[in-house]
Amino acid sequence: MNRAGRLKAIDALEQRAKQFRARDEIWPFRVPHDPIAFESADLKPRMVLRMEWPSGAWELSTIALPSGILLYCDSDGQESRILASVKRGNPAEADGFFLERLAESRGHQFGIEMAGPPPVRVRSSIGDREFLADIFVELFEGTEAELSFGPGAEATGSEGKDFRADVARWLETVLTAPAAAKRQPRLADVDG
Repeated sequence: MNRAGRLKAIDALEQRAKQFRARDEIWPFRVPHDPIAFESADLKPRMVLRMEWPSGAWELSTIALPSGILLYCDSDGQESRILASVKRGNPAEADGFFLERLAESRGHQFGIEMAGPPPVRVRSSIGDREFLADIFVELFEGTEAELSFGPGAEATGSEGKDFRADVARWLETVLTAPAAAKRQPRLADVDG
């Protein structure tokens, strides 16, 4: 794509993002009526989270628009879609907030569904391991992925396995991320 074509694509994304709607349950994000398919190859998205399985991969990325709007997109290697937008001053903070909202609904609030076994490889731009463990606990609870951790995985305490501890151990073996970092800001810090 030439420079003029790229600028035209960015302008079109800006216009679409202005039409997204806010919903209280996913604050501070705005969403389209349905995820919007788009061509991301020349827009240089920044990876937030990538999960890989023997059969394929799924990636969450963000595109920063000139207006300061961040678009959150997903891709399965064949199709890229815009899931949401946000206007936040700190992209790293917004990335964490998006992962929290995504995990809370296992993707449903953004028009996608997280299903299947846990990935065999995970990459993230976020270095807070405790935060990522919390995200994957929420993503996996009540799904096929939780069952892969064995019977009793949902139990806590001395009566059964500690699912969060199991997820944290699993994450240590599959995660590629920046060096362990300071605590990732959480929605609860700003939600009040």
